[in-house]
Amino acid sequence: MRRALPLVVGGTVAVLVLAGCSGGGSGAPTASATSSARSTSTPTSTPATTPPPRTDAATTAAVRRALAGLEREYDATVGVVATDTVTGETVAYNGDRRFGYASTIKAFAAAQFLRSVPADARNEVVHWTAADVAAAGYSPVTEQHVADGLSYGQLAEAAVRMSDNTALNLVLTRIGGPSGLDAALTELGDTTTEVVHGEPDLNTIEPGSTEDTTTPAAFTAALATVLDGSTLDRADTALLVGWMGGNATGDALIRAGAPDGWVVVDKSGGAGPIRNDVARVTPPGGDPIVLSVLTTRNDPDAAYDDALVARSASAVLDAFDR
Repeated sequence: MRRALPLVVGGTVAVLVLAGCSGGGSGAPTASATSSARSTSTPTSTPATTPPPRTDAATTAAVRRALAGLEREYDATVGVVATDTVTGETVAYNGDRRFGYASTIKAFAAAQFLRSVPADARNEVVHWTAADVAAAGYSPVTEQHVADGLSYGQLAEAAVRMSDNTALNLVLTRIGGPSGLDAALTELGDTTTEVVHGEPDLNTIEPGSTEDTTTPAAFTAALATVLDGSTLDRADTALLVGWMGGNATGDALIRAGAPDGWVVVDKSGGAGPIRNDVARVTPPGGDPIVLSVLTTRNDPDAAYDDALVARSASAVLDAFDR
């Protein structure tokens, strides 16, 4: 078992930690099971040491009540960590609980592609088959280019903007497979996220398994690192932010929950009962906030609900809108 990533973002961290009220369910994510068992280990994590919060007690209680209420209303488990990237002020709820990450991992795969593949090698054209597309599932871009292919750069963009599954699988192959991405995240300080499968298998989380899962704390810290200007050079950071800003599958999620005028760049993911979004949210004239909202319905056969993510984001971002 890998240790949990302490939540430390930029200097001295002031943290508001909200105890989770799951409304049922275990520490592991729930999703439709398959007949082949994977890991049966029980997910564990080590909570970060949390300095006194800068948020007042009334706000603390309001956010806790709002998220616990949403968990009851949707019969779901919600995990949120939002961090001001300049002050370090953090709001966390179920921050160390594991969730299946679904397609949010595509943002990190694209980041590692930009980090590891030189610009002059990104134009190499890749080809795949109709069978590859059928096996991967949702592939709105690559299904249109079986005959002519696309460059690796175009595939990375399609994975982020359109959440194209075949594109993710091809980008993963270029960066060393799921194990290559897992190692890259570890190198960046994320020793919690476990990348094991490509699409579509990454969406099936076996009960008790930590494979293809993360925590809100780990993903928020990792996204802050990816976008802080030191992991990628300026041009590649801008490229990734542009792709996330054009995410076609996230309008009903964090973007819908953010206050008017706040700029959101995000990567969404969802499968079965799992619905997630990770984002950088920037208020007018304010500091960027990096945010992960990970949710799962407690009934593994229930469909996810976009409104749960949007309303969770709204409740947490209200704590920064003061």
